[in-house]
Amino acid sequence: MIQVILCDDHALIRRGIRDTLSDAADIQVVGEAGDYGELRNLMRSQGCDVLVLDINLPGRSGLDVLHVLKDEGTAVKVLIVSMYPEDQYAIRALRAGAHGYVNKGGDPQLLVQAVRTVAQGRKYVTPEIAQMLVESLSAPASEHPHEKLSDRELQTLVMIASGKRLSDIATELVLSPKTVSVYRARVLEKLQLANNSELTVYAIRNGLVGN
Repeated sequence: MIQVILCDDHALIRRGIRDTLSDAADIQVVGEAGDYGELRNLMRSQGCDVLVLDINLPGRSGLDVLHVLKDEGTAVKVLIVSMYPEDQYAIRALRAGAHGYVNKGGDPQLLVQAVRTVAQGRKYVTPEIAQMLVESLSAPASEHPHEKLSDRELQTLVMIASGKRLSDIATELVLSPKTVSVYRARVLEKLQLANNSELTVYAIRNGLVGN
């Protein structure tokens, strides 16, 4: 039996994932958490084979959690399940220690397949992610400027380009508006952009958000 812990800040999303996984006879959901603090407490008392983790968590993001787990040398396999398209975060997540990446909008049965795959210690990637990995290996010199952003800076870029105000981003990420403003300033500087309009155009051109 594959034991799974879910970590997503939306209860309805957790319920949907839990129901999907519970339909599989060889998978058991043994715990749920809504943020990093709840997850830490849960993992101290409940072991699991696979952690199904969202990227967009309040406070510490899923990518932050990946870095912490990697630094601690934990044996749990992490499967990222995110609303963000693969080309935004998949390679970052894999580099940070994730064993797989699944889009929430995909076929629910792919989630079951992914959990089984990572539970066996193998990587789960879609054909699209596999292609991106090949391209990143064969053409490392073609790195885009946004690939040099930190995880939180990239997250801020995507959210601003999606039309969210700094106050909304601060609330969603459980950060102060001043901190979000600092991230925004860093993004503009690193990408050599002047304002949110240029930032949005950049994000659209590079496939970070839909147009």
